Amino acid sequence: MSHFADVVLPVPLPGLFTYALPPALEPQAQAGCRVSVPFGNKRTAVGLIVRLHDVAPVGVEVKSILDVLDHSPVILPHQLQLWQWISDYYLCTIGEVFKAALPGKGPLSRPPSRGKIVTSAAEEKAPNLIHSTSPLEGELPSLSPAQSAALSQIYKEWKSHSVCLLHGVTSSGKTEMYIHLIAQAIAQGKQVLYLLPEIVLTSQLTDRLRAVFGDRLGVYHSKFSDRQRSEVWLRQLSDHPYDIIVGVRSSVFLPFQRLGFVIVDEEHEVNFKQQDPAPRYNARNVAIMMASRAGARTLLGTATPSFESYYNARMGKYGLVTLTERYGSVQLPEINVIDVRELRRKRLMREPFSPQLLEAMQAALDGGEQVILFQNRRGYAPQVQCHVCGWVPRCPHCDVPLTLHKRSGRMTCHYCGYTTEIPAQCPACETPDLRGHGFGTERIEDDIARLFPAARIARMDLDTTRTRTAYEQIIDDFAAHRTDILVGTQMVTKGLDFEHVSVVGILAADTMLHQPDFRAYERSFQMMSQVAGRAGRRQRQGRVFLQTMDAQLPLIAQVVANDYATAYHDQMLERREFGYPPFTRMIIVYVKHRSASTAEAIAREATIQLRRSFGTRVLGPDEPPVARVSSLYIRRIILKFETTIPLPQVRQVLLDMRSTLLAQRFYSAAHIFFDVDPL
Repeated sequence: MSHFADVVLPVPLPGLFTYALPPALEPQAQAGCRVSVPFGNKRTAVGLIVRLHDVAPVGVEVKSILDVLDHSPVILPHQLQLWQWISDYYLCTIGEVFKAALPGKGPLSRPPSRGKIVTSAAEEKAPNLIHSTSPLEGELPSLSPAQSAALSQIYKEWKSHSVCLLHGVTSSGKTEMYIHLIAQAIAQGKQVLYLLPEIVLTSQLTDRLRAVFGDRLGVYHSKFSDRQRSEVWLRQLSDHPYDIIVGVRSSVFLPFQRLGFVIVDEEHEVNFKQQDPAPRYNARNVAIMMASRAGARTLLGTATPSFESYYNARMGKYGLVTLTERYGSVQLPEINVIDVRELRRKRLMREPFSPQLLEAMQAALDGGEQVILFQNRRGYAPQVQCHVCGWVPRCPHCDVPLTLHKRSGRMTCHYCGYTTEIPAQCPACETPDLRGHGFGTERIEDDIARLFPAARIARMDLDTTRTRTAYEQIIDDFAAHRTDILVGTQMVTKGLDFEHVSVVGILAADTMLHQPDFRAYERSFQMMSQVAGRAGRRQRQGRVFLQTMDAQLPLIAQVVANDYATAYHDQMLERREFGYPPFTRMIIVYVKHRSASTAEAIAREATIQLRRSFGTRVLGPDEPPVARVSSLYIRRIILKFETTIPLPQVRQVLLDMRSTLLAQRFYSAAHIFFDVDPL
């Protein structure tokens, strides 16, 4: 009989916690079941049984489990193994993975009548698990010769590579190919995970997939309630799980019993990386690992591959299939470069819209077509400034100016959420002349409404898409041509498909390039190419107006020519010379503390310790671009090391360093964490 259970708790503490298992609970307790346990002073917590055993801990008081919450396991053994890999690779605790993995705090209880859980390879092959010969609830889309050839090449690549990169230009029909691949996987009795970077993409996609696969499809993301996500989780544990799951990064934690195929669409997107809190994982890489462990195939699809993925394909680690032809032989959009600096010098442009863009927008509206305007800043203006003395209101908790939101009449910090009313006058010189500087999507929307009073305008940014119904309504209205002009941030650069868009305006192309990040060039190319690809997606060529302050930038010429190969080649030369990924691996060590001097002292001591092991591979410490967030001062240390150095060795040095520093009384209140493979 088992008298003890090792339990993982959703806390940032290393290791497992051992509890005594009362005899009355032994029949119900299994690895993978959740339990209620005492934790700390007069507190209870919900944990997960990892292992049952009869070995009593030595020298510690063992508390007893209070209750077993599940009739049968809600976590499969291979999920626990994946959690441990995430914990090891991303330098976090398994408790932090547990906290992120399960769907919220809602009930997650599965009655015994739902049937057994499939766990073995033999059970996976049982023919009664899926009606593999049942017809699809719609017909498969027809494929062009180019799509059919690419599909055949994918199958060929999978014979020697478990991961294949599909590099297909915008509007080349990658989704139609995905549908054929999904149908093939289902026919073989396998499950499919279709991973997306943004919730905003799920609406259009699920409509297309349900037309073919009907109720075989489940959707999973954070805009659903805890109860709804729990229902999907439990369905995946039943005898009749969804064959296809469409979801964002959290869907990699779902239980799959017979996973056979993983699609990572728009694989280059930074939104696949979880930033805060831990685990700071990249869902694309976790999905690849999950598929590998299940013996499944992975397809990475995008028009603008991440340079790391393209490098892996060029080096033979991944298969590579290219699709250079748009579906229906539609031409790539005509990109017009607008020299904003020259127009302003000639006093031909005072607002954020060039005369050429305004003329093209009017022509599109007159012709019954639609327009997308891209500005990667939300709010009315990035900052407010006194026109007399130059005073700028800043967040009291973060080192950033407050963003003006004119509709709400408030200024907001986009880092910590602090908000305050717009002052009637400058507190420094008492002048009432306070003006917004720069252009956000809210101001673009207002200006467009003034310039095109008859046009129906919608805005898509974080402020207007806080609920699932809100973003679905914006997309549905634009797709149904109930709106004429869509103004948006990077949300509009994703893989959305709109039939009547003939004009796209990129209002400030080169601002993205000035970020202090070695990936700024790559991201700028990807973002501009993606938003340009929203134009002319049916039987006609679209037009893009790319407004820039520096028309001679090599990046601009590469975007105009859709020259991914040159952009990749040039950046690889720089990254090799300066030792950046994919030629090295990177881990950033972050230190946070309420005292700037303490944060600096900890960072300096951490750097000294790390240099004893890694020498000149350690850079810093320095301040990030925003050096204080939510009243915590931030310092960072960058570790760049050869790909040949084993990660477990690096991991141990980093964990030992953190333990040593946090054990010191003056540093105990600090927060030290790691960002592995930062984006």
